Amino acid sequence: MMNTLGNIRDNVSKVMVGKEKVTDLLLAALAAGGHVLLEDVPGTGKTVLARSLAASMSFDFSRIQFTPDLLPSDVTGINYFDQSRNGFVFRPGPVFTNLLLADEINRATPRTQAALLECMGEKQVTIDGETRKLNEPFFVIATQNPVETLGCFPLPEAQLDRFLMKISMGEMSLEEEVAMIDGFIVDEPLKTLESVADASQILALQDECRRVYVHRELREYIARLTRESRSAGSVAGGISPRGTLALLRASQAYALVQGRDYVVPEDIREVAVPVLAHRLMGMESSMASEERVRSLLGAVAVPTEDWKRS
Repeated sequence: MMNTLGNIRDNVSKVMVGKEKVTDLLLAALAAGGHVLLEDVPGTGKTVLARSLAASMSFDFSRIQFTPDLLPSDVTGINYFDQSRNGFVFRPGPVFTNLLLADEINRATPRTQAALLECMGEKQVTIDGETRKLNEPFFVIATQNPVETLGCFPLPEAQLDRFLMKISMGEMSLEEEVAMIDGFIVDEPLKTLESVADASQILALQDECRRVYVHRELREYIARLTRESRSAGSVAGGISPRGTLALLRASQAYALVQGRDYVVPEDIREVAVPVLAHRLMGMESSMASEERVRSLLGAVAVPTEDWKRS
């Protein structure tokens, strides 16, 4: 399983320069069976990163360009009357795939955004009373422009909660930007990228993730972090129990990405901000949410132990 992750990481790095941390978090979300929201201003490589990951794995890929006139049925599919068959026929939407790129998700209305709730939470679609299972694995990468961008709608809290992680692309250093120019000045690396993994390998990876060992002390550390976020013991405004489980699963997956079969405190601390910040309600901005999570990390004592399986 480590080889699968390493091969995908190396493949993506042929296109993405200086985004090793972002790539590791994306791979951790994939291993954990979660979904990712990539947020940043246009032109920072969100779509290219998603397409690079898709090209690295030989399974079905769909892209939806979210726009204000997009309808829920454009996402999930629709039953239509086929005269030749004299009956209704289901036309599957682009969610019936393995990797779905929801590009600029917050340009669509909340009603259309909500079409993904059941897909992401339960990996199924219910249309006209009939439930259809989605493909396995099913992985959503959504890109989002900052809410302040013209023509964007904020994602509802229920939609945000379906994402295991919310990741920012971050800035490039001068050296990284020059390296990007060198790589693209003649070639188009994304067009020549070949797959290095298939669906069965990803499913095996997700199964392996759940078996990554988490010491009892670290389980309590995860619980203390999320409980600390709740004012006066109330879940309102703090991290919900679903967020606690998300932090656990993301920590296991990040350990796997780092080549270990056991979690260490650094794994939890590395994924805490992308996993927890977007789940904090009532914060004025993403930056305020991230600072709140960092303050939680500073407030809760880090346990010290031998974290390997005894």
